[in-house]
Amino acid sequence: MARGIRDKVAIIGMGCSKFGERWDANAEDLMVEAFNEALTDAGIEKRQIEAAWFGTAFDRVHVGASALPLSTTLRLSSIPVTRVENMCATGTEALRGATYAVASGACDIALALGVEKLKDTGYGGLPAGSRGPLPDLWVPNGSAPGNFAQLATAYSAKHGVSAQDLKEAIGHVSWKSHQNGAKNAKAHLQKAVPMETILNAPMIAEPLGLFDCCGVSDGSACAIVTTPDIAKGLGKHDIVTIKALQLCLSDGVESAFNTWDGSHFATTRVAAKKAYEEAGIKNPREELSMIEVHDCFSVTELVTMEDLYISAEGQAVKDVMDGFYDADGPVPCQIDGGLKCFGHPIGASGLRMVYEVYLQLLGRAGPRQLKNPNFGLTHNLGGAPHQNVSAISVIGRYS
Repeated sequence: MARGIRDKVAIIGMGCSKFGERWDANAEDLMVEAFNEALTDAGIEKRQIEAAWFGTAFDRVHVGASALPLSTTLRLSSIPVTRVENMCATGTEALRGATYAVASGACDIALALGVEKLKDTGYGGLPAGSRGPLPDLWVPNGSAPGNFAQLATAYSAKHGVSAQDLKEAIGHVSWKSHQNGAKNAKAHLQKAVPMETILNAPMIAEPLGLFDCCGVSDGSACAIVTTPDIAKGLGKHDIVTIKALQLCLSDGVESAFNTWDGSHFATTRVAAKKAYEEAGIKNPREELSMIEVHDCFSVTELVTMEDLYISAEGQAVKDVMDGFYDADGPVPCQIDGGLKCFGHPIGASGLRMVYEVYLQLLGRAGPRQLKNPNFGLTHNLGGAPHQNVSAISVIGRYS
């Protein structure tokens, strides 16, 4: 019987580049920036890395195809390097590959690195691209804001939330993230934004205003993983381990008639249950110390709070307005600023989230530091509400 990966793999080093409009750096520079920090943090030599996983989504607009951009940029000599892509869950997918390799005993030390360089493409949003002829027949004119605005409408209808109450709640989600991001020197946007500005911002797709949407960005993040025993042998004392890594993809049921009401993410609910079971978490509302969720749009974050079983169904609006997810609340969400302030360089986002949990667990988060965190959860969502990839990791101290 499968026993999962809880406490089988330790994170011994992490790095994260400065995110933003990095006209000063190409994708290779961003990879080196993140990798050098991680390698120094791990306290190992590059030759000790035995395998690597490389996450990037829009390879054709920056680094090119295959895993060669990683192996050549970092001069990873004669080791297996694999490129992965799984929409917005790409960064977490890279971590999953490295983690499973160590947990299986296939290698002792592995690297996961994600990168995306989008600000040189000339697009205001994500680059246009086909997902194949069949999806294009289903949603030929779908846009990301439009798809997620429908999620907001369905949520309001199901739970009887007024348009004004929902607008104020998702506005608070964005306000909270900008408050946190102002304390993060690596964030793309580092400025607190008044609530009045958020609520009165130009409308992108009703009810999502400008500040309810995350932007694109340039960035890279990476992790070096090994076993807890090897970590101890390297002199590590305060060891951070991976408690759970779960992935769930839509099977097409949401797209069928009368099987999904459009108000939640079915995949996230499945992945969350499996992750909590793997991590040994019985009550996520009480046991999680922090969460980093996929806030591509503020309503996505609000709905995800329920899909993670932290807020009761239909109660996320109340929890948000009560400050439950604020920096000084019981379960801070996006303490680093989230996608709202970092933007979304797709291949890097999942690992950037884990980076913040890692810093918090080791007491290195500076002005954002939380008091005695035990468990942190990260969540990525790739695709649209009706068809997506959901990835969840739980990170904690070795026990």
